[in-house]
Amino acid sequence: MANAFWHGFADMHAISKNGPLVMTKGEGSWVWDEKGKKYFDAAGALWYMNVGHGRKEIGEAMAAQASNIASYSSFGECTTAPTIELADLVASISPVPDSKVFFTSGGSDSIDTALKMSRRYWTLQGKPSKKVIVFRENGYHGMHAGGTSIAGIGPNNDGYSELVEDVVQVPWDDAEEMIATIDRIGEDNIAAFFCEPIQGAGGVRIPPDLYLQTVRKACAERNILFVADEVINGFGRCGDWFASTRYGLQPDLIAVAKGLTSGYAPMGAVIAAPSVWETFYSETAGVFRHGYTYGGHATAAAAGIANINILMREKLPSHVAQLEDKFATALRSLEDIDCVSEVRTGVGFLGGIQMADPATAPAMYAKCRDVGVISRAIWGGAMQVAPPLTTTADEIDQMVALFRVGLTS
Repeated sequence: MANAFWHGFADMHAISKNGPLVMTKGEGSWVWDEKGKKYFDAAGALWYMNVGHGRKEIGEAMAAQASNIASYSSFGECTTAPTIELADLVASISPVPDSKVFFTSGGSDSIDTALKMSRRYWTLQGKPSKKVIVFRENGYHGMHAGGTSIAGIGPNNDGYSELVEDVVQVPWDDAEEMIATIDRIGEDNIAAFFCEPIQGAGGVRIPPDLYLQTVRKACAERNILFVADEVINGFGRCGDWFASTRYGLQPDLIAVAKGLTSGYAPMGAVIAAPSVWETFYSETAGVFRHGYTYGGHATAAAAGIANINILMREKLPSHVAQLEDKFATALRSLEDIDCVSEVRTGVGFLGGIQMADPATAPAMYAKCRDVGVISRAIWGGAMQVAPPLTTTADEIDQMVALFRVGLTS
């Protein structure tokens, strides 16, 4: 039955014809639709359900905050107590000591904020020519103007013309080519390099050994800001608080969202290292004319605090690290299925089941959904696997068994 809701990333003709899939309940790694059908949530909703569905303590924290003061502007000198508390909590687990936290309403906001921070930083440094943004093939950096312009997934930028100028793409896995490109452009012209440590929507792609450390070193040596997009990677999904911690990257800026609140409220942030924030905090910097109405929203911050407390109390980053090999081995067992060409995994609770015929991914998603495991068809013809971080060893086996039934049906 047709309704007024316009879905994101959707063929609305097909949805208008076939109807939406309406979820009504979630518990741990499982969700139920309005007809009572149960599914294993292999997608983690949209990469973000880190602490699992149905966490009443997060809802209770939000309700308590909303009944006191739901939110207040964080422009100028104003803010709320939970906003400050969450900022301090995020800074305490940041890969870079003494970081500052600029809150946004989500991941796309965080990327555009980091892009503007990068260019503004160099203007404040007296180097306004440093404005080129370098990004990687297959990268996904949200769908605002900035993120769309640095989309390494070609179709995500088709038909929009040039929203943001001075952006350059490099291969996703070739450090030497990336270095050659930035040397050709010249460090005096480049503001920042944007990099998902583990690419998500671009197919779940894990870079070659030492790629991340090599490109990070190259940026540092050439006075180019290194921006880690950890919107998907962050808050335990890669077996540590951040992929940047795991790989020792020490980014200048980190864009986060998703696992910040595990999707219980819309919220994102940019974590700024002293190498960046000290310039903005200087006496001569003046007003940074950027911000969001709901940046630092008090009720969302209450959700974030409760969420991170769960991640800490239940040691979920360590739980993921302990089950990482089990997760990878179980997923790779699907490589014996005729329609599967490879399984990309090996870091945390992240996997991409690559279809031998990429065009079949949407149909295979539907088959898997019908047998009770819900995922997503992502760029390049892969199936996304990013379940809640609470998923147990037994649930990993159940998830893989359901995938096997769906992929062989």
